[in-house]
Amino acid sequence: MSTVTLSASTSREKGSRNARRLRTTGSIPAVIYGHDVSSLPISVNAKAFRTAMSGEQGLNSLIDLDADGKKFLVMAREIQRHPVRGTVSHIDFQVIDPSKPVVAEVPLHLVGDAVEVRHADWEVDQQMFSLEIRTRPDQIPTHIDVDISELKVGSSIRIQDLTLPKGVEPSGDHSLTVVTTRAGRVAVAAKPAVGTEPVAE
Repeated sequence: MSTVTLSASTSREKGSRNARRLRTTGSIPAVIYGHDVSSLPISVNAKAFRTAMSGEQGLNSLIDLDADGKKFLVMAREIQRHPVRGTVSHIDFQVIDPSKPVVAEVPLHLVGDAVEVRHADWEVDQQMFSLEIRTRPDQIPTHIDVDISELKVGSSIRIQDLTLPKGVEPSGDHSLTVVTTRAGRVAVAAKPAVGTEPVAE
């Protein structure tokens, strides 16, 4: 897994007034934290941060952060956004040991065609769109495929059924449902109401 480079300034002052001043000049207040690293207030250029996160790894990108000559290998672990504009207002950068597992969230992509479900006029119901995983930073996948080709009417795919890349494991409850099925409008309309019986001629 490749890394991206990002420069930071350590000269920012704490306080909400100073944070607002930084944002008006195109910078984002942030902090670096991690094992054996004292919390270090910094600021990064907003445009440069967006560019660093624009690769295929997105927010799971490994960042070589240069904070006025001090270099850290980090990931953007918590990003706060403005409630209305949606712009990034603060970032927590966590120092990463590349040899140790981290927890990351990756998107789930449905692949294949659930032919049996479709032919029965049922629908595929995706209930999870991302998965929290645990793996080394260099093994974080860009996404995980969920093959629905063998999905049957009334059946489900759970986290424990997924085929994950080598070295990747779920970090939470393995029994949670990722994909299930439900009756479509045609199937529901064709189903007789409970308690009704056909009228004999």
